[in-house]
Amino acid sequence: MSTFSDKIRELRKQKGVSQAVVAEYLGITKQAYSLYETGKREPDFDSLLKLADYFGTDTDSLLSGDSAIKVSDSRLKFALFGDTEIDDEVLDDVKRLAKLHLELRRSKEKDADK
Repeated sequence: MSTFSDKIRELRKQKGVSQAVVAEYLGITKQAYSLYETGKREPDFDSLLKLADYFGTDTDSLLSGDSAIKVSDSRLKFALFGDTEIDDEVLDDVKRLAKLHLELRRSKEKDADK
């Protein structure tokens, strides 16, 4: 599992942009952003949210190092149900089940590592 600094460096390189570009998006100096990638400084809450948005992920995956890609609800509905109309309550249930499954899988992986 990678650290926050490793994760944002990896995501920036995947996106093919410089530190200066990300810094400009955040409204900070390149030097300040560079400190995020070296682990010498951590972003404030607003900057963390902006980073997650910029890299198309969520704050949990940035902080934990897991690789999660944010998918819009409409794309998720289409991927799961096609053109069938479902309400948001059903989608929320599916998301909760997916999170539960992920937690169970991680728990099993941790047990296997022991």
